[in-house]
Amino acid sequence: MIEDLVKIHDKFSVEIKLGFNARRKTERSDFAVNTWIFIPNSLDINRSTYQKTDFYRDLKSNIRLITPVYLLREIAKTDAEPFSLLGKSFSELSTSPTRTRIASYEYHIRMFVSIVKSALREEIQHILANTADNDFNYLIGELTGNIRSIAGNYRNLRRIINVPTVSRELMNYFHFGDEFLSNLIEQHAFKLIDGLTASNQLSDPVKENLLNLINAEVAYKREKGFPVVEKNSKDRNRELVFRLSLLKKYAENELFLNTSQRRDGIWIEQVYLSIAAGLSMIFATAVAFSFQQKYGNFTMPFFVALVVSYMLKDRIKEVTRYYFAHKLGRRFFDHRTDISLSEHKIGWSKESMVFTPEYKIPQEVLKIRDRSAILEAENRNNREQIILYRKLVRLNRASLNDCSQYPTSGMNDIIRFNVSNFIQKMDNPMVPLYVPGDSGNIEVIKGEKMYYINLIMQFRSEEQSEYKRYRIVLNRKGIREIEKL
Repeated sequence: MIEDLVKIHDKFSVEIKLGFNARRKTERSDFAVNTWIFIPNSLDINRSTYQKTDFYRDLKSNIRLITPVYLLREIAKTDAEPFSLLGKSFSELSTSPTRTRIASYEYHIRMFVSIVKSALREEIQHILANTADNDFNYLIGELTGNIRSIAGNYRNLRRIINVPTVSRELMNYFHFGDEFLSNLIEQHAFKLIDGLTASNQLSDPVKENLLNLINAEVAYKREKGFPVVEKNSKDRNRELVFRLSLLKKYAENELFLNTSQRRDGIWIEQVYLSIAAGLSMIFATAVAFSFQQKYGNFTMPFFVALVVSYMLKDRIKEVTRYYFAHKLGRRFFDHRTDISLSEHKIGWSKESMVFTPEYKIPQEVLKIRDRSAILEAENRNNREQIILYRKLVRLNRASLNDCSQYPTSGMNDIIRFNVSNFIQKMDNPMVPLYVPGDSGNIEVIKGEKMYYINLIMQFRSEEQSEYKRYRIVLNRKGIREIEKL
């Protein structure tokens, strides 16, 4: 199964999060994602102005394990995973801080706070989606109660490692997790308040409960010397923002997978190129032999034949290479990325990009594109440029099971696509429009000129196929919104 989430990452970047969930009873799972990108012709993005290197320069991919799934109420229990694994690593470290136990201790801290982050996000989304539910107040109470239990249980572990055998450096790992956990609680409580305010579901008791949780965490951070947001910061909390980014990378580092990228089909390509060279050589040799046999070695016809055959040999070689390269482009991908964690080879990912003519696009995709009548008429003269971006993924179930002590369902491929190259030739974002005024005068109002880039995505796994359409709305000022159609 493939899960997808398309959203705005920043002013000029789209984030596409693809979740590849491998089946637990299948040795290997194969997935395919085909994305057709329909680009207005006026943006001057085509195979001449926008090469493969430009596309991959605009594309950034982060591959990581899917965070193990636990409910907040499960995490709050000290006798169940993941807290039991965390507590065990603390006890082992305090007894004998060997290199293996130190690595396990740091690993479980990182995994624990990452699991809490994922569970907290899912719980808040569930609450915001069920504000009209009779259990709404109960859900809020359970959320805050479980958060307090999780934070308290984690902080109590400090007493286990507060022993002479544990160095200050190792104690710092605990403090990093503590600070990150406190930041998580504060930030997600604010997000819940914002979400409930937007839906007019924020009652005074709920608001007071959440603010008490926030204030308690802020006070705790001040007590421990952790930085907090300052309203009148001279540097606009620059150091805090930098530290938040470092903590996030530190905490989620265990989820990121090792990748090794290389060109796909290198050996086959060399074989085809050798065949092209051989065919051109056969032609040149055949011409030389035939003229030599007929006119002799030191004659003008033989000399001319050698020159002409040499000229044509290079052309034949280049034409044959172009033909084989075109055939290879259909069968092979641009890059192959081998994915691993430690010594476990989890699988691989392949990707390719090519401009494709409309007649090669499946009719089902064109139907989903669903151009309006005026756009279809315009498309006859100024055809949309279409990029096909293909991704093929294979995951090994046994390696996924072996790479972590926690249940792992698969991997996430988080793709960020920068659209800066697409906005270079856009018109001014504001257009003057004229309307009659109240007193017979003409009034000028500003209209907003937008461009639309359509994404049609096909997800294939286990002989199942699903299509989704997204539309990126943007102008020279950047991305305004992403619509799911």
